[in-house]
Amino acid sequence: MQGNTLKKVVAGSVDKLQKTVGTFDENLNEIMRGLGVIIRVDGLDFIIEGPEDSAQKAASVIESLLTLAENGESVDRSRVLYCIELAHDNKAGDITKLSSDTIAVTYRGKHIKCKTVGQKRYVDAIKRSGATFGIGPAGTGKTYLAVCLAVQAMKQKQVEKIILTRPAVEAGEKLGFLPGDLQTKVDPYLRPLYDALQEMLGLENYTKLMERGSIEIAPLAYMRGRTLSNAFIILDEAQNATREQMKMFLTRFGDGSKMVITGDATQVDLPDGKSSGLEHAAHVLKDVDGIDIIYLSDKDVVRNPLVMKIVRAYDADSKRRTKVEGNKTEQ
Repeated sequence: MQGNTLKKVVAGSVDKLQKTVGTFDENLNEIMRGLGVIIRVDGLDFIIEGPEDSAQKAASVIESLLTLAENGESVDRSRVLYCIELAHDNKAGDITKLSSDTIAVTYRGKHIKCKTVGQKRYVDAIKRSGATFGIGPAGTGKTYLAVCLAVQAMKQKQVEKIILTRPAVEAGEKLGFLPGDLQTKVDPYLRPLYDALQEMLGLENYTKLMERGSIEIAPLAYMRGRTLSNAFIILDEAQNATREQMKMFLTRFGDGSKMVITGDATQVDLPDGKSSGLEHAAHVLKDVDGIDIIYLSDKDVVRNPLVMKIVRAYDADSKRRTKVEGNKTEQ
């Protein structure tokens, strides 16, 4: 192949090589597709052939994956794809920084760690700041990581209570037509929060803490008039809070408390005429000391890789529509 270069990366051991190659060479195939190179294995060496820039990026990906394997981390398809994404920005090595810190441990003993650089920035912000906004698309772990840190803070006795809340936007007038009492009616909107807590604590511990009042899950409207002290407070789906509700929530802040506000500005379900308080609050508070605003992107999606493609497709469509509407206005 004319204009190509050869690069060699030494695996060092059979175990590291096998983990990096993947089952049926699936990891190598992803790297070759993603970076436009040819990779073959010669003993314990990876031989990379392709344009200089692409070959260098592929080498950095393989070196990073080998480091993950050496540290006992899994080298699965999602990590390979993310490492390729980083390589396009010449930052493949950043993925190795994610394997060192354990955020929390579930009741089954599973260690929770950041999977993307954006997630690490988000977690670091929550740890250092009194209030943190996590804004980004579905699948970036905004709520799950916040719940993990909340449980960890309670275990370490940094807070006495965990309070989780969401706007029950879809409830509105339709709520009255649903069977059961108010708690039964709003439960479906809060189910993701229940699931995350139960994964961290186990059903038995979760139930005990709920009964003691150490964990509270309630619609956003229930926060009015309260002062929330010594608590880890999470507002989820904040894009569906109005400006008035957001101000009300943020002013519930009491001594010894920490707040995390999460949401996806592209999925607002508010009725026509109601503007979202999420982006407004992020703009108003961006220069306030003690408040961090972290934006996550499609690169931080950690669900099935297909979710990342879906998010990008919708983003592209949104930009196209905006451009078309702008052209119509000019005409």
